Amino acid sequence: MSIFSSAWHRLCLLSLLALGSTLVQAQAPYPSQPIKIIVPFTPGTGMDTIARAIAPRLSERLGQPVVVQNQAGASGNIGSDAVAKSAPDGHTLLITANTMLMATQMSQKTNFDPVNDFAPVGMTAYGTLMLVANPKTGFKTASDLVRAAKAQPGRLSFGSPGVGTPHHMAMELFKLETDTFMLHVPYRGTAGYTQDLLGGELQVGFLPVHVAAGFVKSGRLVALAVGSQKRHPVAPDVPTFADVGIQRIDVDLWYAFFAPSKTPASVVARLNNEISAIVRQNDIKELLARAGMDASASTPAELAAVVAKDYPRWGRVIRSKQISSD
Repeated sequence: MSIFSSAWHRLCLLSLLALGSTLVQAQAPYPSQPIKIIVPFTPGTGMDTIARAIAPRLSERLGQPVVVQNQAGASGNIGSDAVAKSAPDGHTLLITANTMLMATQMSQKTNFDPVNDFAPVGMTAYGTLMLVANPKTGFKTASDLVRAAKAQPGRLSFGSPGVGTPHHMAMELFKLETDTFMLHVPYRGTAGYTQDLLGGELQVGFLPVHVAAGFVKSGRLVALAVGSQKRHPVAPDVPTFADVGIQRIDVDLWYAFFAPSKTPASVVARLNNEISAIVRQNDIKELLARAGMDASASTPAELAAVVAKDYPRWGRVIRSKQISSD
């Protein structure tokens, strides 16, 4: 056998061994290593609560450790970017909220595409916002607010825990759909904002329904409408915006899991099945309810449809109101 022929056979053998190794790796059962859930905000947030409730049960069902890591910064963009750039093998997941679709459009510094750089895994929960007014305003309905805002543009003020927060964006959508103008007063967090809303320094604003309901019951705030598609069990007597004739104001917060794009469909399906089963457990529903969230599972396709609807909708609000976080 010639030297050339011998070298050729060795090369072929090495190529076959490499191919075999690749095939074994590709066919390795999922999961084959610990799983990380990245929370792009600080501990104690809604998505952090969900991640830490689901992680130990997901670990039991998948037979691998599931570790929750908080990677906060840049309104969630830092942690989300890290997941977007992770290996698409299902071992790094993102738990986030619809605020990701807002934050990425408010900053020129975003380095990832929130629609195309992720594979939707499934929904886990919703959080409903309620539009409330201080009793001093005399408003009893959302229509009262619209009439007053149109009569004296800029006289009424609303607050939020900060620029780009769900509370702020919900009111900007309300203003856009009702063609009204009110002064935005951003705060640094919910404490000062809520205190001034209760004290009358602010006329109106959005609050989570579980928070608002207690103040409404005590007479310290007046409920005008809930921002969901249907009435909420915590406040069944409070109408939706559609109930009072104001359309296209669906401002529910949603919380969901995503994997990097190009994650195999079989892995996404496995994750969806396991996470959805956990979300449907009664004690998980009760835990999330105590945190002001309503457990809700979905298929990957259903979550993808929500993203496809919400991304351009919030983009329209951000561009029309020139909202920036930079």
